[in-house]
Amino acid sequence: MPRNLHPAENRGYRELYAFSRQMVEHWTALARRLGPASAAGDALEKGAATARELIVELEPMTARYGLHGKPAAQGVGINLARGRAGVRDRFMERNQALRFAVKDVEHLTMLLAYLASVAQSASDTELAEFCGRWERKLRRHAGAARKAVVEQGADPDGAVEPLDGSWLGKAAHSVGYLAGSVGEWVDKRADAARRSG
Repeated sequence: MPRNLHPAENRGYRELYAFSRQMVEHWTALARRLGPASAAGDALEKGAATARELIVELEPMTARYGLHGKPAAQGVGINLARGRAGVRDRFMERNQALRFAVKDVEHLTMLLAYLASVAQSASDTELAEFCGRWERKLRRHAGAARKAVVEQGADPDGAVEPLDGSWLGKAAHSVGYLAGSVGEWVDKRADAARRSG
């Protein structure tokens, strides 16, 4: 019978469930908005598929330790993704949304490296190898997503287009643009006051 998981592992694997599901949902929605035929959309689709595979393998692995990830942990991930894709991303430019999405996979690779280290400290080679293998798989998708971000710089006009082209998305983007313009105005005035004082 497998050992009892340390509380650090228990919480870590529940977080892994939540943020893996969040990546699946968020990257899939973002790929649709960016266009699956684009390099960025393709990178996101492939990354989402890999995160989905991780969940499929994770479920029987943690079940052997008495830890399950649904409905609660994966439900948290779905709700996080809905908040990001449905609210936050609407305010963003295409390049901004993609850059923030890279953080999703970076969080997972760091978490998997941490969980591999915890498993090694417990001499659990099976879990350590599992986490290490998935960290390497997801790291490749992090690299592909970063490359897609950089490539957006070759089309600056397209990079600053609103991610969401609907009227609501354009309105949200305008609010974000207005907030940035007000912030710029405040910063210029503060700099002028410092110089004259």
